[in-house]
Formats: sequence, C-alpha cells, structure tokens
Amino acid sequence: MSGTPDFFYREAQRLGYVARSAFKLIQMQKQYKIITPGCSVLDLGCAPGAWLQVACQNLGELGKGGSVVGIDIKQKVKVPSMHCDARVKTVCADVMNLSRNQVRSLSPKQKGFSVILSDMCPLVSGITSRDGALSTELGMRAIDLAVGTRADNNNNNNNNNNNNNNEAQSQPDGSCAGSDNTDGVLRPGGHLILKLLESEDVKNSTKYANHYSERHHG
Repeated sequence: MSGTPDFFYREAQRLGYVARSAFKLIQMQKQYKIITPGCSVLDLGCAPGAWLQVACQNLGELGKGGSVVGIDIKQKVKVPSMHCDARVKTVCADVMNLSRNQVRSLSPKQKGFSVILSDMCPLVSGITSRDGALSTELGMRAIDLAVGTRADNNNNNNNNNNNNNNEAQSQPDGSCAGSDNTDGVLRPGGHLILKLLESEDVKNSTKYANHYSERHHG
C-alpha cells in the first residue's frame, strides 16, 4: 500500500477500524474477491480484530448467513462493535496446540472454512534469521491446519498419488472424506492467506502451499 503509516492510522480511526492492518485485507479483497457473501472465515492471530471487521463486512447482509471465527493466543479478543455483527466470534487459544478437529468444530456444521486468514507474527527480536524461522513455523502451522497432512505425504512420495486422491475425495456437501489426522479444515476450492516475514524458509513454505493448491483445485 502506498502512503505513510500515519495516514492509514488516521484513516482507520476515521472509518472505525481497530487497526490500520484492515487496509491490507481490504486491498486483497478488492483485487481477488476472496471473501464472498455467506462464506465461512477463520482468522488466525486475529488480535486486535481489524481483519474480523473487514471479513464480516464482506459477508453481505445478515440474512445471507456466513460466519467469522477469530483465534488468538492473547486474552480473548473483544469483537469490535463497528463493522461486526452476531456472525463474528473469537476464541482464546494457542493455534500451535489446537487439533484440526477442534478448529473444525468452530466452523458452521463442522464442515470447515471457505477462507482462512493468518496474520500471525512472532514477537520480533531484530535477529532476521530467528524472526524468519519463527514466522515460517507459524505459517506452516496455518498451512497444516488448512490442508492437513495429505499434501505433505504426497510431496514426500509421489507414487502414492492415487491412494491419497482416494482418501481426499470431495463429498456432495463440500466436506472431505477421511479422518481428522489427514484432512485440513479448508474446504475444497477455498482460499488461504498467510503473512510471512521474508526469509530463506519462506521458499519452502511457498512450494508446499503451491503444491497443495494444485491438488486442492485439480
């Protein structure tokens, strides 16, 4: 985004957003139309709640349904009063310790999420290699929750493609067959957005995500 931080800080206050980070998601939404009316959104690292606001705004009218669930390790994040409605809720939990089953149970009818947002960031130490590694660890955790272990297994053993595909067949209701040990909580055709600090480890994360994206849509 162009412009100075002070400008976006003032704009966030003027428009009722709890943080200027709202404009990052607004820009992505404008360009890619990630969030559609009535969809289900999971926001990992949701504090202070700006992405919750933007996500809810893009669900459309209340009658269209949809949901936004925010998870953060900090004390339970208060749902902002502006730009949010009854479809938004937050949970205080450590994403690194949650099982996919626990996360899936937060989704509508426990069928998973259409969109997963991860704005998680480690406490920055100023040591580039350390900060990058911690950021990548958080990003990989988001990917693991989203897509499960099937993609990783397929990466390590391409000869098992047919077996893995059979385990991951889509069901008529949009959910996936298989146990919680293999299935991620991102629904087929869904979107995953990650924030990663620049580092050498980012390349591996990107390859992993791209590999699964091909299978998830193909």
